[in-house]
Formats: sequence, structure tokens, C-alpha cells
Amino acid sequence: MLEPLLAGALAARAALFDERREMAFRLFNGFTEGWPGLAVDVYARTLVLHNYASDPAANEVALVTAQQFYLAQLPWLDAVLLKTHHARDARRRNGILLAGERLARKVCEPGSPARVWYAVDLQLNRDASLYLDTRNLRFWALQHLRGMRVLNTFAYTGSLGVAAQAAGATQVLHLDLNRTFLNVAKTSYTLNGFPIRKSDFQAGDFWPQISRLIRAGALFDCVFLDPPFFAATDKGVVDLEHNYARLLNKVRPLVADGGWLVAVNNGLYVSGAEYWQTLQTVCADGYLTIEALLPVAEDFTGYESTRVAADKRAEVTDPAPFNHATKIALLRVRRKDGLKAVTPFSA
Repeated sequence: MLEPLLAGALAARAALFDERREMAFRLFNGFTEGWPGLAVDVYARTLVLHNYASDPAANEVALVTAQQFYLAQLPWLDAVLLKTHHARDARRRNGILLAGERLARKVCEPGSPARVWYAVDLQLNRDASLYLDTRNLRFWALQHLRGMRVLNTFAYTGSLGVAAQAAGATQVLHLDLNRTFLNVAKTSYTLNGFPIRKSDFQAGDFWPQISRLIRAGALFDCVFLDPPFFAATDKGVVDLEHNYARLLNKVRPLVADGGWLVAVNNGLYVSGAEYWQTLQTVCADGYLTIEALLPVAEDFTGYESTRVAADKRAEVTDPAPFNHATKIALLRVRRKDGLKAVTPFSA
């Protein structure tokens, strides 16, 4: 039965709730907590139900059960949104409002080293505009990027760069193909009182953008590389399963000596062992070093007390030595020329 699984998962996350109901985190990960095809998030006072079933209709009873359970247990919820990830209709993929009228527009994160607001547009696309599985990476940015010059490639809605800005970074340059996503990042800046320089939010294709920065001699203390699983334009192809090494090598020239290249691969069909081998290959020349693997938070992976034996039908790949399909590695860069990022890059 689903309800006991939801109850156990909710109890395990009790410490994540705040009195103001401003936090965002995962309430239930059915893939690891006993109900493959169902995931549940809370964004402030909005409940987001994710139907990942390949046959969406097969999960209808479970979705009704989950909605009723959470509305009873969390009576302060303002709205319930359902995202059907394999729906043919884009509107259903982006989210249908099941209850309430007001969707959350901003959130904070539990356990953060600093209070940071992130703007959210929960119906922006199939995703919910803030990736909760990279929370620990935002926390790392808050703790390590003060005074740094940061490049946020594939920025999406800019959350990693927002965290860097909140840390006190000297400069954060956001790059993304979609200007609408970057506008959400600007809203996050406004929420936190950060100044907005239009030149730090650049919409365009990854490949020519990076080439332009290299030609200009730009250097950054930290480069975030968190691309989508697959994307193709007339300028190039992003494919986390087959050409991630090419992406790493493309941005390497932009990292200053002693800087970080933060490499994220969230490909479900890319095993941890495969990704580890890719990292080992690009590090073989001695100018890149794997400093650490950053784990995904337990609310997203499931807790020891809530995880159940894997359903073989639900397995995709083994993420080990990472703890989740979102595989995060912190790489240190050494340059032959020893160049540092001395001044902010002028776009």
C-alpha cells in the first residue's frame, strides 16, 4: 500500500519543514522508497506531484491517494500541481493545477549556510524550474565562492549562479540558450537585492559562446558544467551518454590555475562507473584532479529508514561511486601557464 510509504517518508523529513513554510525539498522518491513512477516535492506552500509512469493512467489511483494524504497531513498547503512527464500534451507535462489557485513563486532551502531566495515558475516547463537534487552544490557554492569569478554554463534558471552571487562572488556570468530561463535568474537576483548587469545574463548557443570567451582570454575561478541529457543545434550536440568528455575539454581553457571545474552528469542511462571512467580519462594528463564527489541530499535519495529493495523493473543504471543518478564531481584545474583570474571578464 502507498499510504504507509508516504507516511514513513514524511516522518523522515520532519526536520526539513520550517514554520514559515518557505522551503523546497523532496517529500517522496518513489523510485527508492517503494513506488516507482511517483515523486512528490514541496515548494513553499505548493505540493508538486510527479507522474513518471510510462503509462500515466496506471498511476491515477496512486496520485489521488498521494494528494489526499498530503492535504490531510499538511493542511497549510495552498496548491497542488500535477506534472505528467510522459504526457503527449505539453500543458500536462508542464503541470495542471489540481487544487488551490496560488502557486509558490519563491523558495528557500533547508539547511542552507545562508538565507537565499530562489524564484520559481513551477509551470515553466516539465521541470519545476529549480532542481532540488543539486541543493548540496548550491551549499558548496555558498561556502567556497566568495571573491571568485564564476561562469555558469547551461545556467537554466541560474540557481547555481545565484548561490555564487549570494556567497559574494566578484562576478557571475550566466549562459543559457533560453532567455526565458535567464529571466527567472534575474528575478532571483531581485528577490535577494543583487544588482543586475544585463551582460552577465547571456542567451545563446553553448558552443559559440564558449569559443568566444576563449578567444577573449576570459578566465574564471569556477566553471559550472551542468548540461541537459541531450540537446542538438546547428552549432553542436550535447550528449551526456556519448560526448561528456568533449564538453569538459571545451570549457577547460576557461578555468584559471587552481580553479574548480564543477562537472554534473544527470544522465539516468549513464552509470556511475561510466562517468567515473570519463573523469579519469580527462584527468589522465595531470592538469585536472578529482577533488571530491558531492552527494545528493537524502530527501532526494531516500533515507536509510525509508529506502526499500530496488524494483528490478525500475532500475536504470547503478550510480556508484556516486549516490544518485545526478552525479556531481568537483575537479581542480592546474594550468601549464599558471594564469589566474585577475580581473572580471568584460562581456
